[in-house]
Amino acid sequence: MTSKRNYRKEYDNYHSRTKQKKRRASRNTARAIMARKGKVTKGDGKDVHHTSGNPMNNKKLAVKSKS
Repeated sequence: MTSKRNYRKEYDNYHSRTKQKKRRASRNTARAIMARKGKVTKGDGKDVHHTSGNPMNNKKLAVKSKS
C-alpha cells in the first residue's frame, strides 16, 4: 500500500525555503521576459529553458516545447 502524499510537509520542507523561493521567482521572471519579447504566450504549451542550466541566470534563454 502506498501512503497519501503530504503536500503540506513538502511545502514546509522544500518549497518554502528562501533559496527555492528565489529560484522560482527567477523562473517566473524568465517567462515574463520571453512573453514581453513575444516568444511565448499563456497556454501555448511552451517552456522557457535556461541554456546555462542555472535558474538564476536569465541572460541565455530559449523556448522549448513541453514535450
